[in-house]
Amino acid sequence: MGSTALTGQSVVVTGGSRGYGEGIAEAFAEAGAKVWITGRNPERLKATAQRLGVSYRVADVADGAGWDGLFAEVLETTGRLDLLVNNAGEGVQIGPASEQTDEAIAQSIASNLTGAILGCRRAAAIMQRQGSGLIVNIGSACSTHAWGGWGVYSAAKAGLLLFTRCLLTELRPYGVRVTSVLPSWGQTDFTEGANLPPRDPEILAKCISPADLGKLIRQIAEMEPHLVTEEIKLWPMVQPMTQL
Repeated sequence: MGSTALTGQSVVVTGGSRGYGEGIAEAFAEAGAKVWITGRNPERLKATAQRLGVSYRVADVADGAGWDGLFAEVLETTGRLDLLVNNAGEGVQIGPASEQTDEAIAQSIASNLTGAILGCRRAAAIMQRQGSGLIVNIGSACSTHAWGGWGVYSAAKAGLLLFTRCLLTELRPYGVRVTSVLPSWGQTDFTEGANLPPRDPEILAKCISPADLGKLIRQIAEMEPHLVTEEIKLWPMVQPMTQL
């Protein structure tokens, strides 16, 4: 593998053991970056890390101490943090607001919003001192669209979108870039985790793949440092326009 613009850069991808996170981690590992992936399932996380040849750390994004340990390890190993991809998230319980439980609501907000903010707070301080860095928050098309049953999840992702916009205004003077990527239908097990009906295999094959998203995030990271993408919304062509 030849040298690339990303060779040797320190990259953290949360929720990196499967789905979009795995695709993102693989894209940066192939580019020669030093990659850490995080997740809550030790066995799956270790297996993915071994397959990709990356480092891993068992951590829940909603746990501040977990973030502290992760960044301490990254800085001790490489001395810097070049890219944080906040990818971790989950549907938890997709359904009408009247059918939600308090526990499911709290878990969705923690996984899809609070966890990313906790990571951004710490990454921002590191990158400000460096005078460089990139934070990519993986949101959702749900953050800008109103679909029945998706209220809690959409609220969390909408909060993340606005937080990301604010963080960009704060960090631009330090040379730090912040962007949102908002994918829609994907080839991941999100629907299974959210107890949604499985999608038709032929349609699923034409949805956004982990490799697709990994390639996009890598392209964002490879942009000249004087440029920033505020946000990118990504749709599969197969998704019916009536749902946009």
